Amino acid sequence: MLRKTMMRLACVPLAAALAACGSAPVAPGYYRVERGDTITKIARGHRESVQSIVRWNNLTNPNSIEVGQLLRVVPPGASTTAGAPIRSNAGTAQAPAGNAAVARAAPEAAAPVNGISLVWPAAGKVVHGFDGVDFKGIDIANTAGTPVVAAAPGTVVYAGNGLRGYGNLLIVKHDADFLTAYAHNRKLLVKEGEHVAQGQQIAEMGDTDNDRVALHFELRYGGRSIDPSRYLPPR
Repeated sequence: MLRKTMMRLACVPLAAALAACGSAPVAPGYYRVERGDTITKIARGHRESVQSIVRWNNLTNPNSIEVGQLLRVVPPGASTTAGAPIRSNAGTAQAPAGNAAVARAAPEAAAPVNGISLVWPAAGKVVHGFDGVDFKGIDIANTAGTPVVAAAPGTVVYAGNGLRGYGNLLIVKHDADFLTAYAHNRKLLVKEGEHVAQGQQIAEMGDTDNDRVALHFELRYGGRSIDPSRYLPPR
């Protein structure tokens, strides 16, 4: 069966939350696109190859980056803490205090740069992966009623079905930068404004506004969709 085209999250509560995320400072290892930037210019400024920047950010068209877009400019899993070179948003390297150290690869399933770690939001099989263009998350299929849990602690900023293409949807804000979204649920178990713990059941898997029973799960940083599978533990 053909899947329905996923539409962008555009409801008022989510738009406000994304706006707040978009104004947050740029985290280490990322760069916010400015007017006049090109992928070549960004890659050169961060001493990386164009191919690497394209691959790390799943860019299907490197010539269509947008002002305000967040791009990863260091290898996924690389350390950007003290001892490693720190690059400013202007792309110039700044020497750290003390001796410079080579960034070491983090363990598998490392958390995003600001320390948030995720757990799988549902048991099941990943039947659709992230592409960053038409599909801004992953789909996890299982039987109707399978528990859906919060991937990280946070506050519910949207709970409803007013977004065409997402069915019964929950959006959880984890801090100033990160949001997770949980779509197509059969039943929502939490309300807007409610704080949820990591691993707490927040919904039941369903097929609302979808052609199969599956959880559509999105991870957003600074208002931009990023591949959640990069930050989920192996299983």
